[in-house]
Amino acid sequence: MRFHIITISGMPGSGKSTVAKELARRLGYRYYSTGMAQRAIADQHNLTTLELNQLADTDPSIDQELDGVFQNITQVPNQSFVIDARMAFFFLPGSIKIKLDVDLKIAGERIFSDTSRTGERQYASVDEVIDDILKRRKSEVERFKRVYHVDIDNNENFDCIIDTSYKSVDDICSFIIQKYQLQPMTAGTTR
Repeated sequence: MRFHIITISGMPGSGKSTVAKELARRLGYRYYSTGMAQRAIADQHNLTTLELNQLADTDPSIDQELDGVFQNITQVPNQSFVIDARMAFFFLPGSIKIKLDVDLKIAGERIFSDTSRTGERQYASVDEVIDDILKRRKSEVERFKRVYHVDIDNNENFDCIIDTSYKSVDDICSFIIQKYQLQPMTAGTTR
């Protein structure tokens, strides 16, 4: 059995978490999200994820805490992972690197109507969500360029870019599985 790491990147509202979770489920891989860790850290500081990103602009310990996770993942033997994280492609260069794109208005509508999101503030309108997406993305792009010298918006960093605006999760996962000829882990395989 060949073990894989698949990294899923993209802007908020692109479907990273939904696609990554479903892909991991279908393949029998372990799922990990730095978004979960980021929300937990934000909650500890009594901040929103946007506020945490802004704090990380001046407090390098925030990024260091999140970055350490990737070192641990590569140390787990005989495990395949689907990782939902904007910078995972950078920290795990041997991974299958997928970027999900989405129309900004659709991203705003998805986030606005998603009641399952935790660690994010309640929005009064889709326009307010879009404003937060743009601020958060700007903060991340600038910080990652400054700290890691990498542009997360450069499509050359990725093996595959998928526009999720009008595609179902099922279609996206099926496409990834077929494109990379991934086989589900069989019963009895260590997970």
